[in-house]
Amino acid sequence: MLFLKKIPILVDNYVWLLVNNDGFCIIIDPGCSETVIKIMNKKKWYPIAIFLTHCHFDHVLGVKGIIQYYSYPITVFGPDETKNYHVNKILKEGDKIIVLNRTFSIFFTPGHTAGHITYYSDPYLFCGDTIFSGGCGSIYKNQYLEMYNSIQLLSSLPDFTIICCSHEYTLLNLQFTMFFLPNDIQIQLYFKKMQHQISIGKATLPSYLIFEKKINLFFRTDECFLKKTLGMNLFSTGLEVFTELRIKKDFFGAKRD
Repeated sequence: MLFLKKIPILVDNYVWLLVNNDGFCIIIDPGCSETVIKIMNKKKWYPIAIFLTHCHFDHVLGVKGIIQYYSYPITVFGPDETKNYHVNKILKEGDKIIVLNRTFSIFFTPGHTAGHITYYSDPYLFCGDTIFSGGCGSIYKNQYLEMYNSIQLLSSLPDFTIICCSHEYTLLNLQFTMFFLPNDIQIQLYFKKMQHQISIGKATLPSYLIFEKKINLFFRTDECFLKKTLGMNLFSTGLEVFTELRIKKDFFGAKRD
């Protein structure tokens, strides 16, 4: 049996871990090593694999310190764009890997970076910076179509997929959503619940796909109300709505995701 754990690092990142009954674990996107090693020592957890979703520094800079700290080999998996960060198993779309007696399917999910990948093992989805709760990652070099297709792919997974994304951006994302849906009681209640979580020192993550389909505008780009709100033609495509939303999100609030 595997248990899902998370370690907050840097400003608003999470490092995710899957830990078995014997304390062996998989580390996902370690953006630093010291905090991760300190907590693993305290908990008596032992890494056997590291999964990387993409090449940004806040997801990869901890790899070197972790593999140097332990006296046994740790397999580092990642897409081709992470090959310079001690990766020894390059992954691509359609690959399947078995770690801790669990099978992970690899999805190619470009958009935030050109080579971003996502790891899925029902019910866990380690999606890096593709999906956030209430939002999605920023776009690399106008790859709006690629990100749109990546989100469409992930939206086809089972509703109770557990979304393990890499940043605590939920409140700002929900503020963006409420700007367009000021009268949506369900989203207002969810925002207040997440505010309370943060106020008592708890995370808003992980989320669930079934919730994201309701609170995350980037999953709702075919809805007519959204097209009207954006001043777009009702015949506008989901991609056109997604692109308009993502551009608006770039200028909403102080944080660039």
